[in-house]
Amino acid sequence: MTTQTVEYIRYRIPEDRSAEFLAAYTRAAAELAAAPQCVDYELARCEDDFEHYILRIVWTSTQDHMEGFRDSELFPAFLGEIRPYVENIEEMRHYKPTAVRGTGSSLPTPYEWAGGAAAFSRLTSVFYDKVLKDDLLAPLFADLPPDHAEHVALWLGEVFGGPPAYSLNLGGHGHMVAKHVGKHITEPQRRRWVNLIQDAADDAGLPTDAEFRSAFLAYVEWGTRLAVHFSAPDAKPPAPQPVPKWGWGAMPPYRGE
Repeated sequence: MTTQTVEYIRYRIPEDRSAEFLAAYTRAAAELAAAPQCVDYELARCEDDFEHYILRIVWTSTQDHMEGFRDSELFPAFLGEIRPYVENIEEMRHYKPTAVRGTGSSLPTPYEWAGGAAAFSRLTSVFYDKVLKDDLLAPLFADLPPDHAEHVALWLGEVFGGPPAYSLNLGGHGHMVAKHVGKHITEPQRRRWVNLIQDAADDAGLPTDAEFRSAFLAYVEWGTRLAVHFSAPDAKPPAPQPVPKWGWGAMPPYRGE
């Protein structure tokens, strides 16, 4: 469970000081970027009243901010840059994210961009045809159930932003992890899996633009490395977790809580 907290600092900066304020925060941002307690940050300026600014900082936790960053060697330099504007702060509070969250539809999900359910069904059909003909991977899938390819299509579709069909019908992340227990997957086998699914994406006609393929390959690398981990003899199953959601950006490190 995440312990991240969001700090909001609302400033009122007179117009004649706005340039120096932005310059100061540009310099101070170097300390935020270097802080292991800082997840990300953004300074926004009000469009309706140019004197108002809001700084949003996501911290790994409130304690990490108050006792980690503020006690670190980075804080004096940060404070030194922003000290002239402390008197202009109108609000400074920590907020805990709630379950009310989501994404809008201004950009298609990778699932929609790829072509939806039909595209992922083509992908896994082509892929497992290649797998069963491959000397390195075929032994891993000797007892492949006839519906396996379609189940993986549901999984990938959900991962890339499609409907939660895998979670609703098959059990989510734990079910997928269980498929790899005791398989003793080797690194050469993992690498072959990665290469073949990229070939299958080409043959199945998935988009070839750099943005989609980089997101697609990023998940394939992440997912196959987890598969290797959970296939090891001494691997412990993870706590119940939802199916990972993969968008156009990066995924945070898997911690296995």
